[in-house]
Amino acid sequence: MNLAEEMSRLARQAKAASRSLAKLSTAEKNACLLAMANALEEHGPAIQRANELDMAAGTQAGLTGAMLDRLKLDEKRIASIAKGLRDVAALPDPVGRILDERLRPNGLKLQKMTTPIGVVVIIYESRPNVTADAAGLCFKSGNATILRGGKEALNSNRAIAEVLVSAGRGQLAAFSEHAIQVVPTIDREAIQELLSLTQYVDVCMPRGGESLIRAVAECSKVPVIKHFKGVCHVFVDADADLKMAEEIVMNAKVQRPAVCNAMETLLIDRALAPAFLPVIANRLSEKNVELRVDQEARELLNGQDSISNTQTRIKLASEQDWFNEYNDYILNVRLVEGVQQAIDHINYYGSAHSDSIVTRNEARAKQFLAEVDSAAVYWNASTRFTDGGEFGMGAEIGISTDKVGARGPMGLDELTTYKWIGIGNGQVRS
Repeated sequence: MNLAEEMSRLARQAKAASRSLAKLSTAEKNACLLAMANALEEHGPAIQRANELDMAAGTQAGLTGAMLDRLKLDEKRIASIAKGLRDVAALPDPVGRILDERLRPNGLKLQKMTTPIGVVVIIYESRPNVTADAAGLCFKSGNATILRGGKEALNSNRAIAEVLVSAGRGQLAAFSEHAIQVVPTIDREAIQELLSLTQYVDVCMPRGGESLIRAVAECSKVPVIKHFKGVCHVFVDADADLKMAEEIVMNAKVQRPAVCNAMETLLIDRALAPAFLPVIANRLSEKNVELRVDQEARELLNGQDSISNTQTRIKLASEQDWFNEYNDYILNVRLVEGVQQAIDHINYYGSAHSDSIVTRNEARAKQFLAEVDSAAVYWNASTRFTDGGEFGMGAEIGISTDKVGARGPMGLDELTTYKWIGIGNGQVRS
């Protein structure tokens, strides 16, 4: 069987499985998820042995310490994965909800009801926990899933998926063995073949770096829900509480700088800059954050003796820097004239991910919230909250900056579509 035939078989099996999944009751789905969680813990040693193969191969291939840490599965992490499945089981079923209901003058009753999407392809890198997270969310929402993890985690991903499928089949006779499938090859051409099968695959959700997501979006013939990068901003308004602004800026930048909802550019109202910029520059320097600043900010900082020890960490920003997602201890800083200039900067240079204003001025805050064109916009809060767990969704399948379909953190609700149901008593259109 060649690669095209293999991917076609995988997709056909998933489509058939999606039909049977759509028939499962909430109780049946929850029972399977709880069985899967228990099985992951019971088979933890076998999963760890598979993971050790990946860890050894990764070490030999020269993966960084950070990459190896993301790859590693130990007893604690497996327990956390199992807890995630139990959390999903406890969430309301997103399928079968009535979103809208109307009665037409002719007596025709219309209902807009949520339904599963069908077959969801998840493409991701490194973290094998995504295998269980994605599979659990897709299963609860009635979708069959095809998982394509990174080659560095192939053994771990297979082991987890096998445990999930075995537990599901053991719990429920109607559980399809093809409800959760892992692409069995690391051949990159497999993705292109799989994402050309529009008759079977309904949507693709890539998770990873910008290069991976762009490559998937460019080759796919099925819809792709995505975000390319997270160029997130915090704007400190002239009426900001300075202490609050300090804490929000520090949290947004240094708590976890490598994630997509970390701040990459700090905008400061020009009127506030003499009081705020030197203070925040000193705090950021304590965390070894390199500042890439505009000319006005550099002149202001150069005139401050109290921050002379940070000068080696201050550079003049280039035009390209304002577009960059660093995922590192690097921060752009620009001074702006009021909220409108901040909004204009964000809408031009940003990635429509997450942006925040810090202010006590309600009118400016409402203008910012209304006019910044991003998936998540905050008033007096860190951008780091853009996350399914923090939004109360349980787990998340990813974050979308698209405007059609899902936007922002994607949980169970975002893994459904809807259909219209018409209930009549013989009506015909004249």
